[in-house]
Amino acid sequence: MMRPTAWQLFLDLAEEGSLSRLALRQERAQPQLSRQLAELEAACGTPLFLRHARGLQLSEYGQWVLPLVRAWLAQTQALQNEMRHGLGVAVGEVRLGVIPSAVRPLIMPALAALREQHPLVRLTVTEALDSQMDHSLQSARVDMAVRYVHPAGVRPGDQVLQSVGTYLVGPPGDALTRRKTVAFTRLQGLSLVLPCRPSAWRDTLDDLAQQQGFALNVALEADSLLVQKESAMQGVAHTLLGPLALEPERSHGRLQVALLVEPALPRLIVLTMRPGLTPNLAHQAVADAIMAKAPPSARQGG
Repeated sequence: MMRPTAWQLFLDLAEEGSLSRLALRQERAQPQLSRQLAELEAACGTPLFLRHARGLQLSEYGQWVLPLVRAWLAQTQALQNEMRHGLGVAVGEVRLGVIPSAVRPLIMPALAALREQHPLVRLTVTEALDSQMDHSLQSARVDMAVRYVHPAGVRPGDQVLQSVGTYLVGPPGDALTRRKTVAFTRLQGLSLVLPCRPSAWRDTLDDLAQQQGFALNVALEADSLLVQKESAMQGVAHTLLGPLALEPERSHGRLQVALLVEPALPRLIVLTMRPGLTPNLAHQAVADAIMAKAPPSARQGG
């Protein structure tokens, strides 16, 4: 009953709240997960979850045991890491959260270097919009994250990878994005597709619009970069994206963009460690690999 993998399934289900969603996220067969959960509950002698139409909810026993299991697994992993890192070699699992637009230009080159230089580091990558990243960090679903932050939101310990502007994105031939720049006030009355709430980015945009004397017209909410870009390309609604998210569609002429100005909306791409995490050699190896692929100005502190 004390197999770490079995109890990790319990933690994953407690966070996800659904066998089907967890199976989809982990690309595993749902019957297999269901069987493993049943075996764990049989060993406990009591249900860990209550089943209902919307998924799973922790039972009273599950709520009681959750913090104990979380602490035990953390201690087990820490002990394994300490024993391995006694050799001075980066070994172990690192869970990385990544905004979709950073995967191709930044993360994939870093992964290739990591595999060559630190083959004993096992990296688990979770792709998520920045609106979802805070929860992933706070819930310890990831150890570190590559994410967007407003310059005023940089936290102690954040490593800046790149400073970028914000672009209004529309379909080819769009009148608003025909010029190189567009004033923020031109967003008034414009149908937009933006990330779902809660979202610090949405809060920033709403506050700025209010300062300009209007409210944003959010016609569609989507925590999907694909949906946001497709909506813009097909003329359903405009969206606001950073430059990393614009390729390859911009190069292929499938979308049209203009830099947002008056005021500009600069954002930073940063590498953030999970609160309370004490980085080990594996964490540092991943961080170093990512920082090495950042633009030279970021690596120099510019």
